[in-house]
Amino acid sequence: MPLESPSALAVALGVSSDDDLYTEPDAERRFRTVFISDVHLGARGCQADRLLDFLKHHDADTIYLVGDIVDGWALRSGWYWPQHHNDVVQKLLRKARKGARIIYIPGNHDEFLRNYYGTHFGGIEVIEQAVHEAADGQRYLVIHGDIFDLVVQNARWLAHLGDKAYDLAIQMNRLVNAFRKLFGVPYWYAAAPARMPS
Repeated sequence: MPLESPSALAVALGVSSDDDLYTEPDAERRFRTVFISDVHLGARGCQADRLLDFLKHHDADTIYLVGDIVDGWALRSGWYWPQHHNDVVQKLLRKARKGARIIYIPGNHDEFLRNYYGTHFGGIEVIEQAVHEAADGQRYLVIHGDIFDLVVQNARWLAHLGDKAYDLAIQMNRLVNAFRKLFGVPYWYAAAPARMPS
């Protein structure tokens, strides 16, 4: 999918903000809050380079990392951690050092971090859930949705099987889009129908 604007990139990455930009043209875009989820660092289908580009050009007072940022399931079945995955982690740590509050709420793929609730890693705090107050005073519960997924909670083997099927769809998507690019056809996300609720 061609991404013509930062907002299209934000939607593609599952990133959103809770208020308008307050910046001048050509400056780094600044938000009160940014929410990032389902990045899957450590998985071959991860688009860490796109997230890194987003993080380079967008800043926030608070950044919520809402589950599946690191894909522990993928890393268990085979180590894959290229430099651009490391660059994303370094960029987040740098934002924390510069004063951004970064809150990590683990999901099912990074459940190994649930053992570290209440701890801080390089200025990134790991917690079970948060309540975010938007600029208009509205309050929102911030959690990763896996806690509502009956398959993840009760049939873990089926969740892992589904994860493998999704990985296969991502690999096929890469192959299909390589051919599409050769013929000048726009990017197509083959796994999108599988992720849509029925």
